[in-house]
Amino acid sequence: MNIYQFELDASFDALSVFSKVQAYPYSLFLDSADQAHPASRYSFVAAFPVETIEGKDGAYCVRNHNGQHRIEAGEGPLHLLRSRLRYHNALQARIVDGPPFQGGAAGFLGYDLGRAFEHLPEKAQNNVNMPDMIIGIYDRVYAYDHALGRGKLYIHASDEAEANEKYHDFLQRMDKAGEIPSYAPFQPSWRSNFSREGYENMVQKTIDYIRAGDIFQANISQRFDADLPKGFDPFSHYLALREVNPAPFAGYFNAGDVIISSASPERFVTVRGDCVETKPIKGTRPHIKESPEQDQMHRTALENSEKDRAENVMIVDLLRNDLSKCCLPEYVTVTNLCALETFASVHHLVSTIQGRLRPDHDAFDVLQGCFPGGSITGAPKIRSMEIIDELEPTRRGPYCGSMGYIGFDGTMDTNILIRTLVFEGRGVSFQVGGGIVVDSNPSEEYEETLTKAHGLFKSFAGPP
Repeated sequence: MNIYQFELDASFDALSVFSKVQAYPYSLFLDSADQAHPASRYSFVAAFPVETIEGKDGAYCVRNHNGQHRIEAGEGPLHLLRSRLRYHNALQARIVDGPPFQGGAAGFLGYDLGRAFEHLPEKAQNNVNMPDMIIGIYDRVYAYDHALGRGKLYIHASDEAEANEKYHDFLQRMDKAGEIPSYAPFQPSWRSNFSREGYENMVQKTIDYIRAGDIFQANISQRFDADLPKGFDPFSHYLALREVNPAPFAGYFNAGDVIISSASPERFVTVRGDCVETKPIKGTRPHIKESPEQDQMHRTALENSEKDRAENVMIVDLLRNDLSKCCLPEYVTVTNLCALETFASVHHLVSTIQGRLRPDHDAFDVLQGCFPGGSITGAPKIRSMEIIDELEPTRRGPYCGSMGYIGFDGTMDTNILIRTLVFEGRGVSFQVGGGIVVDSNPSEEYEETLTKAHGLFKSFAGPP
């Protein structure tokens, strides 16, 4: 396969292009919605995959032009993805100095895909029907450069004639797009899988495990569910969400029977060449735009919080260990520790760990070595995940998994699926949690989950 690029009309930013293809199954928008954030240079639209891979509990289904094939991924789901990616583009072609993603595998990996890499108990109710993984192989990707204010469609094809055919097919499908309905404000009746007392009791049980020496930290969450009115349009809601709560690692994935709508502030792990980076978030305070004085109090409290700093440092140590599985040990370094970053509705402490990939490893090895992210499991990771499975009543599904891409050339960028809505049928759900350490206060931890949920609750009322 060769790669070709086509520049679209200057009026087509990433959002306008995705708006015209979002109704097609497996359309994916990797949206740098928070333009104030330094990581928000590019947004990507991937649509019309040549192949899809879906799987759950070890059984995987590959759909392509040859039909549907059920596969037992004996060597694991990421080995399967690697082989499918190479099958479709063995040359690993890319345009030099172009955007990082120019085609390849993209979609989401759910939290419970971690069961493919580690032996975990089966205590939490397995009532999440959707796959643990939905990935498309995309030979057409629209990449929009926010810094330059222009975008290009990257197409992989055997020759120029085929590339032109795929280009015109993309434009024709865009031309068939109907109008996006304006969002009608709606206030769901949210139900949690915990009462306040129940959540605080779960936090206390986690603290008891810490005091007993089982773990140092665990991330514990509650889940909110609501019913939706007939005709509710998740994409028109996403347009409201990205205004109310813009995020640097946002995304929207029309995965057919399920839609994932994310306002994630957290990068999971990225690989560019032999450079690997992860940016865990730990520590949260509200961002009060209406009151600068009160907002500064929150910022100062977060920067001076020994508890939040300790929580962050524990996860940094865990992720240093995770990166060392695939990186040269002497090159795994912490380049920024507990830096305060401000987002639309919260302040966070964010650390940065970088590494240099070993010559015999690739992005799939990094992903498997780090998945799921330490910032949303705990330390030590496996024991924390066992406790999460014991204390949380249901499996997590997409929550705390990851959305992103691995390009044909091996470049990878992924987020952590937090601040993320899951639409299935006539229902919507999301989860929020926090890291519990020995000096956590159960009541304060409960309030922190509500702070994190605020932007999602608010989004259903629409933009102000």
